[in-house]
Order: sequence, then C-alpha cells, then structure tokens
Amino acid sequence: MKTSLHFQKYGTGPRVVLAFHGYGQSEGHWRGMAAILGPDVTLYAFDLFYHGRSRLAKADSPLRKARLGELLGEFLAAHGIHTFGLLAFSMGAKFALTAVEQFPGRVEKLWLIAPDGLKTQFWYALATYPPWMRGVLGRAVLRPQRLLRFIDGLAQRRLVDSGLVRFAQWQLDSREKRLRVYRSWVGFRHLVFDTRKLAALLNRQPTPVTFFLGRFDRVIPHAGLQEFIASLTKAHTVLLEAGHAGLIYDVAAYLRRHPEEMKW
Repeated sequence: MKTSLHFQKYGTGPRVVLAFHGYGQSEGHWRGMAAILGPDVTLYAFDLFYHGRSRLAKADSPLRKARLGELLGEFLAAHGIHTFGLLAFSMGAKFALTAVEQFPGRVEKLWLIAPDGLKTQFWYALATYPPWMRGVLGRAVLRPQRLLRFIDGLAQRRLVDSGLVRFAQWQLDSREKRLRVYRSWVGFRHLVFDTRKLAALLNRQPTPVTFFLGRFDRVIPHAGLQEFIASLTKAHTVLLEAGHAGLIYDVAAYLRRHPEEMKW
C-alpha cells in the first residue's frame, strides 16, 4: 500500500488555508467552516492518518516530522502553493505545527482550536512514554477490561478529572476506536515540539496566531497554554463557553457572528 495524504478542496479563492481535523474526525468536519471563510479562500481539508482516506504505507511505524514535511511539500509543489494559512483542531495541530517548522516563512496565519502538541497531556504521556504502557494499550485493543479498570481506579482515587475519565471511556468503547487510539497516539508520538524554538520561529516575522479555546475543556485546558501564548508577539485568544468534543462547531458558530476573526 502506498502512503497517501487525502484531502478535499473547498472554494476557489486566491488565499490558501490548509486544515487538519481532530481525533476521530475527518476532512468533512471542515465543510461548514469552508463556507464561513468566504469567497477569497481556498480550503484544503486533510484527513489525518488512521482517519478517513489517508493511508500510511507502514501503518504501525511512527510518523516523523521530516516525512510529514515531505508529504506536505509534495502537495504544495503539485498545487503551486507558496504561502498559506493553517487551521487545526486538537490532534490536527500536530500536523499544522509541523508545517510551521518545515516551511518557515511560508505560513501567513495560524488558527488553532484547542491545539494538542504544545503541552504534554496526561493521557498521551501515559499511553506513549512508558514502553510498558504502550504494550498495555496495544493489548487493550482486543481485551480492554484491564485498562478500563485502571482508568476507573484513577477516577476513584480522584487522580484525574472525572470529565477526562468519561472522555477516555468513550474513546475505548469499541474495537475500532481502541485501534484508532492506539495507532494515533503511538503513531504520532514523534510529532512533539520545543515550544521555545517554535515561539521564536513564529515571532521571526511575526506570524499572527489566533487561539480558540474552551473554558470548560478538560482535554486541552486553556490554562496550560497561557505560557506559550504569552511568548508570542502576535497572539490573540478567543475563550468560548464550551468543552472540547464539540468545540469545532462552537468556533464555527462564533465565526458566523465574528467573521473578522478569520481575516488576514
């Protein structure tokens, strides 16, 4: 099987935006956003690997930033795109931030919705950093009972937020979801960022960055991003009265009322 990064094109405007969805979604989740961006924008919405129609030749091998940069570079060259904006939700921010690093000076603007990858989250660290835990998660694809008991134990001891526990349980309630969790978390574990170097890169021009965060988001808490946001020269934050799962739709509703937030 050949590696392919599937995308869907929306619009025909002169400004280009590359969009990367969150965990458990697909490029179709950006369809409503494409209409909000207006006639001046062409939106290329990508499926993350292990989602939708994107495929990795070696599905069980971790994706590295250099390889993702090659794939995005091939796409940009094939479509004659030099400068572009980036739009990303949650796990998709790992792809967008990789593009920032791989194509310095070519990113015109960045919109991040509850971005993953800027601060190590509890569940991600638990699943990927201890090698023994990767084995537990791998075995849990077929036999999840042991992992679910472990998560229940964390909740009973109040070691983690109950909302996070419910989120994790929902992500593990079918074999298909468990396999996607395993492949995504382990497969993307090399997409990590030195936030100081990333901030310096974004400040060099400087690149405008807008953050859309949820006040009640327990998966990507807005408080954990404040240090990074404060380190940026041209950062703007929109804090919505929302949680994590449906934040992309809350942002779309907000942008219908405030279309100026998506202007260059």
